[in-house]
Amino acid sequence: MTNIAADGPGRRPRALLRSLLGAALRRIRRTQGRTLADVAVAARISMPYLSEIERGRKEASSEVLAAVCDALDVELAELLAAVVHDLTRVDAARVEGGVVRAMPVRRAAAPPVAPPASGAGGATVSVLALAA
Repeated sequence: MTNIAADGPGRRPRALLRSLLGAALRRIRRTQGRTLADVAVAARISMPYLSEIERGRKEASSEVLAAVCDALDVELAELLAAVVHDLTRVDAARVEGGVVRAMPVRRAAAPPVAPPASGAGGATVSVLALAA
């Protein structure tokens, strides 16, 4: 299983969300000086499963992420902020022997935002147009 995705021929590889989440979880756990076993027991998941999540080998469900965040005593928003921080430092993922390596960011223009559209029943819905 790889930690990168490429959208097609000639496209740059991109780091997968599961890899970035796993790296952030591992960094938080190690910063706290906690072991895999300790956090796995507190989160009520198996140690091998937590290890696979941290290595980006498994996709964690929202329930598992919540349990691990509780075990680490961090808010999900803090974990996601750490992932966003990592994403802003990544321009492309490069694979060397199956390992994802981050490269510095080249600043790009922000994606265009479409004006608010009216939803059903007159409610206002904001739409974000993402650049391909």
